[in-house]
Amino acid sequence: MAYCYSKYYCLLLICSYLTSTLSFYLPGLAPVNYCEEAKATQSCQSHVVLYVNRLNSEESVIPYEYNHFDFCTADASDSPVENLGQVVFGERIRPSPYNISFLKDITCATVCEKTYHLDHKEDVEKLNNLKKGMLKNYQHHWIVDNMPVTWCYLVEVNQQFCSTGFPMGCYVNSARQPKDACVMNTLFNKADTFYIFNHVDITITYHSGEDESWGVGFKDKGGRIVRVKVRPRSIKHSDKSCTTEFTPMDIPNKINPKDVITIKYTYSVNFTKENKVKWSSRWDYILESMPHTNIQWFSILNSLVIVLFLTGMVAMILLRTLHKDIARYNQIESADDAQEEFGWKLVHGDVFRPPRKGMLLAVLLGSGVQVFFMALITLFFACLGFLSPANRGALMTCAMVLYVCLGTPAGYVSARMYKAFGGIKWKSNVLLTSTLCPGCVFILFFILNSLLWAKGSSAATPFTTLLALLSLWFGISLPLTFVGAYFGFKKRTIEHPVRTNQIPRQIPEQSIYTQPIPGIIMGGILPFGCIFIQLFFILNSIWSSQVYYMFGFLFLVFIILIITCSETTILLCYFHLCAE
Repeated sequence: MAYCYSKYYCLLLICSYLTSTLSFYLPGLAPVNYCEEAKATQSCQSHVVLYVNRLNSEESVIPYEYNHFDFCTADASDSPVENLGQVVFGERIRPSPYNISFLKDITCATVCEKTYHLDHKEDVEKLNNLKKGMLKNYQHHWIVDNMPVTWCYLVEVNQQFCSTGFPMGCYVNSARQPKDACVMNTLFNKADTFYIFNHVDITITYHSGEDESWGVGFKDKGGRIVRVKVRPRSIKHSDKSCTTEFTPMDIPNKINPKDVITIKYTYSVNFTKENKVKWSSRWDYILESMPHTNIQWFSILNSLVIVLFLTGMVAMILLRTLHKDIARYNQIESADDAQEEFGWKLVHGDVFRPPRKGMLLAVLLGSGVQVFFMALITLFFACLGFLSPANRGALMTCAMVLYVCLGTPAGYVSARMYKAFGGIKWKSNVLLTSTLCPGCVFILFFILNSLLWAKGSSAATPFTTLLALLSLWFGISLPLTFVGAYFGFKKRTIEHPVRTNQIPRQIPEQSIYTQPIPGIIMGGILPFGCIFIQLFFILNSIWSSQVYYMFGFLFLVFIILIITCSETTILLCYFHLCAE
């Protein structure tokens, strides 16, 4: 009886732990409390800092830093420290000249004024640079309270899309056909004309802390920011007002050298209270504006169908092979028949023969183990919320650090396999394992980085960061690979279940599907079919600077990919053995 009670209490204890685990939340950073300027303290600040990030475009592969264009700038010495992942991804976060105080509404405040004398070469170059940015629809990316400033607009009836970037301007071509954001306003109607968005309406939504423990003492004079939206406008300022009735700031494509163009940059700020939105769920409105959940479930279903198909084929092959073997064993009538080899026994003395390029195979196996565990652990932490979009650059930083630290299993696997193949050049094996694959990637990365540097792009990794990456590679990854290889070579050689024949068996003429190129294609189509939808969303989020957050789906698809690759390998090996 006492044993039953103890089992019951243990079950209750486990359930209580499960409940607390499900309710556990891992945000990207701690919340920041804001107060009015008169009530600001060390734990409750009044200054709302607005940061600017790089500008990029879907029509160009080259992003630029904010000060590449002739906008209003602030002192760059106050720039926040960026982690390794942010720098490699090309983020360049800088302070902005926009001065915002909590709960202080601002109407049409001037940031700066830019004047271009078209008879001055330097001014013409700056203006042409702005035109190129507007023509290719370069997007601003602003940050407030570690949250992207969003531009929300209707895409369908009752369907709002919130973008994490907003355009610097737009263009109406010579046929009076508006491009990009110009289609949203009928005032943008002059042919062959640019319209620059020189005014922004910033709406900051906050939670006042009513009925919350953290909001005690605010008395409606403080809160936490839960949403920041911007509405860009083009205004040709004739007075200090920024009303809805305005003339847009147009810049003709064909300019007169005697003209002078003046662009005045202004902004307005409005604070609104919204206590229904919790700080912990403030990203939801950005993520919910991207309705891809149904497509994700279709992706999972598609991957599962491929896995079931492959599993059925593997099961059918195994059952068929075993059935044939058992049937032949039952038909054996003499000792001579028993000694006759058939089926898979014909090649049993050759399947464990060392490959011609055993060194390369061992090196690629070790590098594959390194990449596999890096992806697995990174996705696992991302599913737990440690690498959420709020924690900028954490995903890339985690992946690079894990890759460097996983040099030990790479060296171990490579050394074990190379020793099993009868290899004796252990130094070459270790050096190739630690340098071949990452070296190819680094050379390609360096070439692309040089091209971006020549174009003056913000995506170009600084020289100091390149030195840091090389230090991680040669200072940590390389020694760890040597450590893993040391233990791998110290282990006993892997013993094969059968002896290899001294005389290699003659390989018959191969079928088309067992040739290398068709085999590569067949071995890649099915795994690609499992991941192509997820791959589309990942590449689209990188190209369009969108927030990718569906790590649960991605982790599930990754597991399905592993199963698919394993079963595809079994099938290809079976077909090759049958052909021999």
